[in-house]
Amino acid sequence: MELKNAVVNFLGDSITFGIGASCEQNRYTDVLAREYGLKKANNYGVSGSRIARQRVVTDADYDRDFCLRMEEMDSSADAVVVFGGTNDFGHGEAPLGVFEDREPDTFYGACHYLMRGLLERYTGKPVVIATPLHRMEEDDPHGNRKPLSVAPLKVYRAILMEVAEYYALPVLDLYAVSGIQPRNDICRRRLCPDGLHPSDEGHALIAHRMGEFLKRL
Repeated sequence: MELKNAVVNFLGDSITFGIGASCEQNRYTDVLAREYGLKKANNYGVSGSRIARQRVVTDADYDRDFCLRMEEMDSSADAVVVFGGTNDFGHGEAPLGVFEDREPDTFYGACHYLMRGLLERYTGKPVVIATPLHRMEEDDPHGNRKPLSVAPLKVYRAILMEVAEYYALPVLDLYAVSGIQPRNDICRRRLCPDGLHPSDEGHALIAHRMGEFLKRL
């Protein structure tokens, strides 16, 4: 994909919004736009938001799930990057569901709903699914005040990859290749001090991984 002068939509949660970065200019979307010459990086990051629709939906911004917000994105963009799932693990109450689900009230169903919708809205254009980063307590479904015992983060990653393969969408597996592992003390201090949100250096690393991935499409 030619990134110079391209318009890219970024649909995500607090990491896309820029939490952890010292300013908007240092969040990964802006770093990528600057270093790879994008015409525009449309940032659709909402802190706390999840891919799946929750059992109880409030008027709060974080309850506006990815499936709902995809319809509000720039339909003329040259590419789309979806980067989420960590909040579905961290404080989501939607069940995992099964592969056959197609409605957004389970995680499986939401992945299908979202990816099918993006495939239809951006037919022939790159739609990239990015898996969540490693985080503290990721193996404990009871951790981080989860209301339900659902599954470790790695299961959410696997579902994202499984459904993306069904729709033939490219996957940037940041869980495997980001270089950010908060269980390592030095790595956490430099790249994600709170165990989840990247620092300026962490955002720059994500921008590079993502930019190089988009270039190869």
